[in-house]
Amino acid sequence: MNFLIVMITFILMEGATWLIHKYIMHGFLWTLHKDHHDHSNGDGFERNDYFFVIFAVPTIALMYYGSLAHFNYVFYIGLGIMLYGMTYFFVHDIFIHQRFKFLTRTKNPYFLALRRAHKQHHKHIGKEHGECFGFLYVPLKYFKMYLKTSDK
Repeated sequence: MNFLIVMITFILMEGATWLIHKYIMHGFLWTLHKDHHDHSNGDGFERNDYFFVIFAVPTIALMYYGSLAHFNYVFYIGLGIMLYGMTYFFVHDIFIHQRFKFLTRTKNPYFLALRRAHKQHHKHIGKEHGECFGFLYVPLKYFKMYLKTSDK
């Protein structure tokens, strides 16, 4: 049952990420997210990186309070969020934005489509007119682009 809670939470985080990205990061907290789009801060650290702390605090709280209650469902919800956050860091910061050079020459259609969808998101420098606000979900049109090229 605990594994199921973790998996469901992880899956639901994709929807939460879309909503948070579109309506909060591209909304009233644009001041924190803006430098991620316009690259105005060249020192490697972005104000956007504060979102790591913003999302980590409730996750830690859930895991802490869930552990006090003999590792009840609250802990496993926090664990699912934490695993999604780790995945986000590795895929978004390391793979997509290449903060560390890793998987630079992948030919995997899913990873190529993921990169392309994210690039489409970043073509909009302002907070309006964005697209592809999700993270692990890749719109089919990008996935199809790379499936066709990998079949040849």
